[in-house]
Amino acid sequence: MSNQHERPKGAGFILDKPCQKDIFIPELLSEDALAFGQAGLEFVEREILPHVEKFEWGETKIKANIEAMKKAGDQGLLMVEVPEEYGGLGMGLTATTCLSEKVAQYGSFTVTMLCHTGIGTLPILFFGNEYQKQRYLPKLATGEWLAAYALTEANHGSDALGAKTRAVLSEDGKHYILNGEKIFITNGGFADVFTVYAKVDGQHFTAFIVEKSFPGVSIGAEEHKMGIKGSSTTTIRLEDALVPVENVMGEIGEGHKSALGVLDIGRFKLGVGVMGMAKRMIAVSAAYANENERQQFKKPISSFGMIRRKLADMAAKVFAVESMGYRTAGLIEEAVEHLDKNDAGYATQVAKVFEEYNVECSIIKVLGSETAAFVIDEAVQVHGGYGFIEEYEVARNYRDERINRIFEGTNEINRLLLPATLLKRSMTGRAPVMPMYMKLAGRVKDAGADLFEGLDAPFLPDLVKMVEAVRLMTLYAFGTTLRKNMVQIQKPDFVMGKGEYFFEKLANMIIQLFAMESVVKRAQMLVARNGQEKAANAVSLASVACYDGMNVVDCEYRTLMTGIAGGNPAEIAEHEAAAARMRYYAPMDVIGLKESIAALIVDRQRYVV
Repeated sequence: MSNQHERPKGAGFILDKPCQKDIFIPELLSEDALAFGQAGLEFVEREILPHVEKFEWGETKIKANIEAMKKAGDQGLLMVEVPEEYGGLGMGLTATTCLSEKVAQYGSFTVTMLCHTGIGTLPILFFGNEYQKQRYLPKLATGEWLAAYALTEANHGSDALGAKTRAVLSEDGKHYILNGEKIFITNGGFADVFTVYAKVDGQHFTAFIVEKSFPGVSIGAEEHKMGIKGSSTTTIRLEDALVPVENVMGEIGEGHKSALGVLDIGRFKLGVGVMGMAKRMIAVSAAYANENERQQFKKPISSFGMIRRKLADMAAKVFAVESMGYRTAGLIEEAVEHLDKNDAGYATQVAKVFEEYNVECSIIKVLGSETAAFVIDEAVQVHGGYGFIEEYEVARNYRDERINRIFEGTNEINRLLLPATLLKRSMTGRAPVMPMYMKLAGRVKDAGADLFEGLDAPFLPDLVKMVEAVRLMTLYAFGTTLRKNMVQIQKPDFVMGKGEYFFEKLANMIIQLFAMESVVKRAQMLVARNGQEKAANAVSLASVACYDGMNVVDCEYRTLMTGIAGGNPAEIAEHEAAAARMRYYAPMDVIGLKESIAALIVDRQRYVV
């Protein structure tokens, strides 16, 4: 995947010159991965979409979910990541990413299936011992048993490790006795197995594998939700629940390893999963706009410039998330493949892989969910008044999408994590952010310095230069924020107050940088593989994504720097002068590019790369 021996480090895109290393792109998917993705799509089109009413309303929901998951298990759709020795296929994260987006055509079933195969199964796969893997994974891989993940508690949503659920060892030493309540548990109404987190003796945060049949386990009523009505969301109550000691997952007091590691991968899977729905909404919108009966002023609305530009904007944003998603899947898959599964510390090493790429996972969760929100909102707008009618699926998808910005850590929390993680890595010497910032600040003041020297770009050099401009502006803004607030930024009151504004702006810049580099590198690779003509639309999509990203970064930089300067005119002028040295817009006809993108979508009535 990479053209160098040393694998890229997490968040390395902030420190390294852009587009110097190959990345994994969806065009590199294996035939097996594509076949499973297609099988997933056909399964949803055959078994799910014609029967949405059974999932959405009344007492048929639980039965419909169980039957659908059993059928998915029979089709082999639940076993892609489970190793062969436990009854699975062991295909890795890139194949799972393909399957995840293909099955994501109906929000409720997407949530059900990805919860089972992701945060339901992966804790046991990566952090369970051999007995636990042998007992649970084969049944989870076939759908004989269904899984859920129980972390969230009342008053402890974003504060994942603040659980109040307690566990104490029984007098005979054979069981842990759990007491507490978990809320918002996806698949709660029908899951057979739960990964539950509790504090042993009220102190040691620990993971347990809890079966629904264990004494003291009870399931609450279904929540009445605004969207994803076809999925199951309940509480799980633990009242002197007896959990065998052999069902402790990992070590006592080390539950954070699986909790945070699986949250990272859950964020990733959510972000890539919504691509399927977004792509479907582009296709549905294009087909609707083309219909003769939807004419206005004797023309199909697909011929109107504003409708066409909506389709192009939808596609450019999806292209960015898709590019980031497969890039990150490749990074994580490659890193995990290099681990020794027989090593006693394998689970700890897996957790470190997830932690290494937690910046990328949070970015994909945030931009993926916000892209889905943008796409479905525009799809409703394309449909006009009909988009508000339940007969049209865009209305349901509009409701279903809203949860994505809350699931797996709110987007606000994930935005805080991005600069906070970089700050931590900088202060521990793991990432040389401040030394690189100091060097950049000196070069910015040197009028004779070429800030863009050393870029190696045989293809699309203007776009690469644009990415480098954003990287420099992001690094400069991050370093300046730390330098000006080094004492306060380590105080929680500052971070949760004024510092949140600074972190939010930095996060938005970091997000756009990763998106821009991902789309440009993908476009470069496609030009190299297929030639300029065949890759023309990919280049157009990358160009639009970069132009929009540059606009976001430019705005966020200006807002952040005026805040850091406290309104001081001289300091504001200094930061603006620095931006003028770093800022670069590649010459492009943005309106023309959007028209060429839209023409393909309207003609083929689907998302096109």
